[in-house]
Amino acid sequence: MKIVTQFLTAFLLTQAKSLSKEISGRIIGGQPAYAGEFPFAAAIYITTAEGRYFCSGSLIGPQWILTAAQCAKGAISFNIHLGSNLLEGDDENRVTVATSEYVIHPDFDPLTLEHDIALIKLRMPVTYTTYVQRVFMAYGNLSDYTDLKAIGWGQTSDANSNLSNELNFVDVAAVPNSECRTIYGPQINDNMVCVAGEYNEGACNGDSGSALVHYDFGSRTIRHVGIASFLSANGCESTDPSGYTRTYSYKKWITDVTGIIS
Repeated sequence: MKIVTQFLTAFLLTQAKSLSKEISGRIIGGQPAYAGEFPFAAAIYITTAEGRYFCSGSLIGPQWILTAAQCAKGAISFNIHLGSNLLEGDDENRVTVATSEYVIHPDFDPLTLEHDIALIKLRMPVTYTTYVQRVFMAYGNLSDYTDLKAIGWGQTSDANSNLSNELNFVDVAAVPNSECRTIYGPQINDNMVCVAGEYNEGACNGDSGSALVHYDFGSRTIRHVGIASFLSANGCESTDPSGYTRTYSYKKWITDVTGIIS
């Protein structure tokens, strides 16, 4: 049985040489997104008493970012970039906001990563543009084997400790929880979902809090179905699935905190 390991409660920025432009990288096995493809993606720089960290999140309303609880725990402040696929470099579409207000799920367990979900409240509502848009939340529970996309700026391989400068995405599918438990054990519960690609595609360090999304062809919308939470102790490039918090399981809590219902 393999051990669940969290995505480095955020990615410690000082461990990387830079957020370098020389990285051609991708979320494991993925490819770069085009401008505006995922206009809800948020790059989150977190300041804590221990240092400065990086996570991802998703804009779910003009004033709210959905992310992992491990990204917000112990935070003093957040500097958040919206509208740009690039972490570094000029981008006229980038919007930068700052805040220190957040809400972590009251039952979050940092050891088991149960209820790994948090909300960050922006000081002022952002204005929607072509490149800054909210994402709709899942309106139903996620079925096994559903085709999904995982996005993020995380490491491109176990050997490369840098973040990717570009936002990347990869095609994955939901794995039955029964199958996921054979790898991670009984700590996998119905509020979590594991995903895997055809080989070793998935999330890596630095992808914490990033979105797992589903293209709903009926409503012609992208739906947020998961929050990047954990990976295998065998490393990002293993064929073990990546773990996410199921968005739908927490819709009522999200609505209670934010007033957002869809």
